[in-house]
Amino acid sequence: MPGKISAGLLLYRRKAADVEVLLVHPGGPFFAKKDAGSWSLPKGESTIPGEPLLDRARIEFREELGIEPPPGPWLELGAVKQKGGKTVYAWACEGDFSGPAHSNTFEIEWPPRSGKQQAFPEVDRAEWFPLLQARDKINPAQIALLDTLALKLAG
Repeated sequence: MPGKISAGLLLYRRKAADVEVLLVHPGGPFFAKKDAGSWSLPKGESTIPGEPLLDRARIEFREELGIEPPPGPWLELGAVKQKGGKTVYAWACEGDFSGPAHSNTFEIEWPPRSGKQQAFPEVDRAEWFPLLQARDKINPAQIALLDTLALKLAG
């Protein structure tokens, strides 16, 4: 059985001599105290067979940040496979965001084995990071997407 597929958008902006990218931190109790390697580009799972992945990426951007994604043009960054087997397809676009993130919520049993459902935001915050710092913050498998962005912007 193939792994799950996600699609996401990496927003970037140019600040002085640097490029910054907008990353999101997952909400909920499991990531509350995690930082390095826990951030991601805004993304989400595609569950509709044949769904155009850029369309899914735009929907997930809207759901995780609470704003419409820029109209483009979009730079295709390719795909990476994460440790758990999920493949993430990504595109980048120049734009700006001043936050805060207003994401959808999800429910889980919390505290564990309590029988109580609690809602948490999918994303608890979004921040801009220079590319070098973003490499430390982002899920390690997604570093390749940052590298592809840097190459495309340099060339």
